[in-house]
Amino acid sequence: MPCGGVFDLEGKKAEIARFEEESARPEIWNDPQAAKKVLQQLANLREQVSTWDRLSQDVTDARELLEMALELDDEAIVAELTTEAAALEKRYAELEFQLALSGRYDRSGAILSIHAGVGGTEAQDWAQMLLRMYLRWAERHGYSIEITNQLDGEEAGIKTVTVEVEGLWVYGYLKAERGVHRLVRISPFDASARRHTSFALVEALPMLDEDIEIEIRPEDIKMDVFRAGSAGGQHMQKNSTAVRLTHIPTGVIATCQNERSQLQNRESAMKVLRGKLFDIELQKREEEQARLKGKHVEAGWGNQIRSYVLQPYQMVKDLRTDVETGNPTAVLNGEIDDFIAAWLKEQVGSGG
Repeated sequence: MPCGGVFDLEGKKAEIARFEEESARPEIWNDPQAAKKVLQQLANLREQVSTWDRLSQDVTDARELLEMALELDDEAIVAELTTEAAALEKRYAELEFQLALSGRYDRSGAILSIHAGVGGTEAQDWAQMLLRMYLRWAERHGYSIEITNQLDGEEAGIKTVTVEVEGLWVYGYLKAERGVHRLVRISPFDASARRHTSFALVEALPMLDEDIEIEIRPEDIKMDVFRAGSAGGQHMQKNSTAVRLTHIPTGVIATCQNERSQLQNRESAMKVLRGKLFDIELQKREEEQARLKGKHVEAGWGNQIRSYVLQPYQMVKDLRTDVETGNPTAVLNGEIDDFIAAWLKEQVGSGG
């Protein structure tokens, strides 16, 4: 068990020394916010290194005891140490998995968006099924949920929906769900009971703190207001409280209509806009890194990540990790942790 090999223990210790030197400078307290960030990073690094150091020491102690037990031919101690070794392996696997959640914003909440693909009612119903799946998943983990924008389909389902999910590690987990999700089933909307294939796009953005440096100049924002209501125009509000923000330089749009006031909707839309602009910058960096590595990067609707087959057989398969299950009912009820964990572990192994 190569303790610290994947973790780069020496590299982390070098970072600790650098942050300790930085935190010792008196002038750092001229900017309390910057000082707070440095101390937080230092505390996180110390905790990580301490955890790996403890595990490494426990492994060393167990190995030494095992060598002694083998020399003494003590079967009872050997059996006890075998059990302890299994526990250490489990601790190592858990710590290795946590490395996949070491991104700067992985501890943050997330803004989850689902968009129905082409296909009308069939695709819109699939988007609503995915929404239900993620709401169930969030409830299982005790996360708080708020739907900030939803556009219903004409007959059934939803065209698009945006949900704020708050809790620890939410973005770290949900970033694994970004991409196109494909459904194959007998359509409940087809009188001939034919098999249909539907697509929906899932986006996940970090819920950024106010101090995250995403510059949005007021003059670059165009705000439109309109009356919130259902897709069919029913239950229309008398006042124009819904807000649509357009970032003029990029064309990025964020909409919110589920809050009571125009001000609340603008704040929620601004939160989504900041997350989208951050994600654009993040994707640019990832694509540049992939280009330098010589890796082909696919974007947009070609980036299909998972297939959900209900007919002619039952299976859900993640196309990135090959993890699959024959129980799509459980998956659509929110049991998606195995898919998330497999993708995150793969990112650690590939250095992604």
